[in-house]
Amino acid sequence: MPSLISTVRSKFLEAIRSVNPPGKWKILVVDEHSQKLLGSVLKQFDILEENVTLIESITSNRDPQPEFEALYLLMPTSQNIERIIKDSSNRQYAGGHLFFIDGLEERLFERLVSSVEPYLRGVRELFINFWPAEAQTFSLQAPDLFFSLYSPPRNDSQFKAARARVEDDIRFASKIIANVCITLNEFPYIRYYVPPYHQPLGALKPNASTRAPPPPEGSSRWRTNLARGAEARAFEAAEGDHGTKILAFFVQGALEEYKKANPDFAKDTTGRPRGTLFITDRTMDMIAPFLHEFTYQAMANDLLPIEGGTKYTYKFQSSVGAFEDKTATLSDSDTVWTEVRHMHMREAIDKLMADFNRFLEENAVFNGEGAASLNDMKDMLASLPQYQEQREKFSLHLSMAQECMGLFEKDKLPLVASIEQDCATGATIEGKTPKNLVQDMVPLLDSREVINLNKVRIVALYIQFRDGVPDEDRRRLYQHARLSVAEQEAVNALVHLGVRISRGPGDRDLKKKLVPKKSKEEEYELSRFKPVLRTVLEEHVVDKLDKTLFPYVKEEPSSGSSSLSAASTSLRSATPVQTTSLRSQKPSWHKAPRPGASGAGPERETNRGRLLVFVTGGMTYSEIREAYQLSATLNRDVFIGSTHTLTPRDFISDLQVLEFGGQGSKALPNGVKEGRPGQAFQEYYDERYYTRDAPPPARPTAASAGGRNIAPPGRNVRPAGATPPAQSFAKPPPMAATESYGSTEEKKKKKGLFRF
Repeated sequence: MPSLISTVRSKFLEAIRSVNPPGKWKILVVDEHSQKLLGSVLKQFDILEENVTLIESITSNRDPQPEFEALYLLMPTSQNIERIIKDSSNRQYAGGHLFFIDGLEERLFERLVSSVEPYLRGVRELFINFWPAEAQTFSLQAPDLFFSLYSPPRNDSQFKAARARVEDDIRFASKIIANVCITLNEFPYIRYYVPPYHQPLGALKPNASTRAPPPPEGSSRWRTNLARGAEARAFEAAEGDHGTKILAFFVQGALEEYKKANPDFAKDTTGRPRGTLFITDRTMDMIAPFLHEFTYQAMANDLLPIEGGTKYTYKFQSSVGAFEDKTATLSDSDTVWTEVRHMHMREAIDKLMADFNRFLEENAVFNGEGAASLNDMKDMLASLPQYQEQREKFSLHLSMAQECMGLFEKDKLPLVASIEQDCATGATIEGKTPKNLVQDMVPLLDSREVINLNKVRIVALYIQFRDGVPDEDRRRLYQHARLSVAEQEAVNALVHLGVRISRGPGDRDLKKKLVPKKSKEEEYELSRFKPVLRTVLEEHVVDKLDKTLFPYVKEEPSSGSSSLSAASTSLRSATPVQTTSLRSQKPSWHKAPRPGASGAGPERETNRGRLLVFVTGGMTYSEIREAYQLSATLNRDVFIGSTHTLTPRDFISDLQVLEFGGQGSKALPNGVKEGRPGQAFQEYYDERYYTRDAPPPARPTAASAGGRNIAPPGRNVRPAGATPPAQSFAKPPPMAATESYGSTEEKKKKKGLFRF
């Protein structure tokens, strides 16, 4: 399977290596976004090894270096185009090789060619504007889209601005999803999720028993407000439907446009059929964001202070015995992490100890005596100063595992998770309908040993299990749990994501509903629930996925295609049969390992279409895990991406401020920025990637220098073995108006001279 990280890395290196100026050495010019994206897959040393003598920021004050050619690696914004034109007029470099991370708008291309033609050595669009978080995972790193898509406008007068922002955000997301497909050389069939509560606006009537009417046509509160005015009905009639459909059609259009300009796109010689892209949103599965998960990666990100899912600070014992804070990066380059991250915590701990004991045996340490527990590992690691790299690796995961286990007991998670699983699956461990949930739940809500965050999760899951509860029952649950007003608002906000929180005696269940299949394999008692995503993909590969819930955008594979028939056989053979009872004497998070729990699977074949999933509004670590595990069981490549990756803590925090447009949230302290109706998309794009130019250096005077002579700054060319200093970027001011550029026949003729 192609790794997204290695694929993006290869594209960057290919671009850098393609520039071979006469003098061999070149200068790399980046902006803030491209620098971060480049740094996510390549180290600075790797870049400098490719005959790059200097890395400069296009926003900094740079000395002219006309003896070197420059390789520009930039976002295609109007601001960057003007900076390139300025470099050309100032003879900043001997020439410029332009590589744009994303597709360049035609007007900007014409402006560029007409202004700097002698300076240009070539223009190329790389289409790699996305964040490859893991081998099979990508992200937009745009948590603000959660609020713009699901937050309601405060009143009807804000509807136009809210709609304009949503349209721009959806177009932006479609552009990046298309980048992923282009990078993978995949022109997929596209299916999109239709919420089961989808119905004509005219049939909707406000429900006075909830804080807001049930969401129509889409999955957000602003869709509810659409029903309140003529503008709303006009928009729905014109646009058709909910956000997932609009996004799916935008992606289809972007890929068709690229295919038209690049006829060889997605031509495959391996015999693999076209893949399928699923456009879903967070409303498809509102259980997964609340559940406690006990696989290593999901549990660690839920319970530990891991920054951005990658940075973890822990206490490390140095060779002299002193403890110091050490920050580790959890990435695909850590082989221990990649091997255990999707294992159940019990299996992960067993493997860590087995690997540690194998290391001791291979290095003849401690006379063959191995570690039998995490505490044994901790004591032994302190006695291995000569094995620094191995000590750091084992110490990192030992610290994470121990802290998780400590919180598992301290926060009463065996009891909490047992209630969660009964609510999520709708069944007890014996497979029966839970009848004593309230009696089991109330003592936990009353307990001061259970943190409020976990109480919110229990209440949210119970309400979903009941498909809404009477208002008085909900008030009593809040009272038992002693939830703050903000915590109550988090539960109430579920109504904006398609969850019925209030239920009257005459309310009926939904006719169509995506329900996770009950697993037939031997399981852990506290890990019985499987995300809905698993059901969707499994039913798709055997051609049983409901086409009214997941219609195709334009075309669909024939029923007799090799991708479907082969997948059907693979799925049936990969599903084990239950042979043992799941019942035990008491709730336990650990049972015997499941078949295939280590992630091993049959050898992958190349003639099975890929599966790509995009979850608007945030993906969970449990859904990421399913993508990897389904890759093995379905014997095909599965990739998953989203606007961002969320944890239960962050999700509940975002729900608390959903009605305020995200104002006060960690991701969006100032709230959602209002859209501008009629604004060109390039203006929105420019604003999103705007960077401020560094202020010009102050001219020193004799007085400020204390009477000393000031020498001019020297050339910042890298001497052998040296690396350039890191650039700093300031927060940009508001974006200026974008200039409009016309086109001429002469400019059109020149396009072929530069694009390659």
